[in-house]
Amino acid sequence: MKSDLFSTDHMAQPATAPGMTLQNVKSIKYVVDGEMYARQGAMVAYRGSLQFERKGQGGLGGLLKRAVTGEGLPLMAVKGQGEVWFAKEAANCFIVDIDQGDALTINGRHVLCFDPTLSYEITTVKGAGMTGGGLFNSVFSGYGKIGVICEGTPIVIPVTAQAPVYVDTDAVVGWSTQLDTSLHRSQSVGSAIRGGSGEAVQLMLQGEGFVIVRPTEGMPPCPAAHGGS
Repeated sequence: MKSDLFSTDHMAQPATAPGMTLQNVKSIKYVVDGEMYARQGAMVAYRGSLQFERKGQGGLGGLLKRAVTGEGLPLMAVKGQGEVWFAKEAANCFIVDIDQGDALTINGRHVLCFDPTLSYEITTVKGAGMTGGGLFNSVFSGYGKIGVICEGTPIVIPVTAQAPVYVDTDAVVGWSTQLDTSLHRSQSVGSAIRGGSGEAVQLMLQGEGFVIVRPTEGMPPCPAAHGGS
């Protein structure tokens, strides 16, 4: 059988080392030798001897931990030896290497999978109350890799002490943890910012670092949401 479908660009290659790699721009391959973590429901394929288990969600701590995956979805642990592929609605995938001393604040809905060597905690977005992409964001630190997803092509904007950045709370993906956050109200331009809706609150980030935002207009409507014969 012959087709461009079977080119090396599309073919899964044999595993060479444990850990996370990009299969392509829309999926991440993880070679498991022990344990790793991912958002539940993100597995699209696997081979080998692997077990998928919900992480404990008991009590208030469990409620907060569920926020790491966004939309109330819990994390799962993947254990054993094998290969597993993760994806989420054909969103673009990126791998971030976190070194000792680094920390990344990320909105839970953009977390796909991560190494067990990373630590994470759920925190409120300082100065943002119930906004800032949600009441809780997750802070990853330690040493290892995290798989991040983004609908559309992300924009990474440097933040300096002289030039704070203001972001739409629905568009923010994550930012350098050392940045200070607060709400910024721009009533005079609210109508223009939101096309007349009057929304005039952004998340302001100050300090030295970066912020990652997604192009919200890049999310096409779901065909299933529209009627038709």
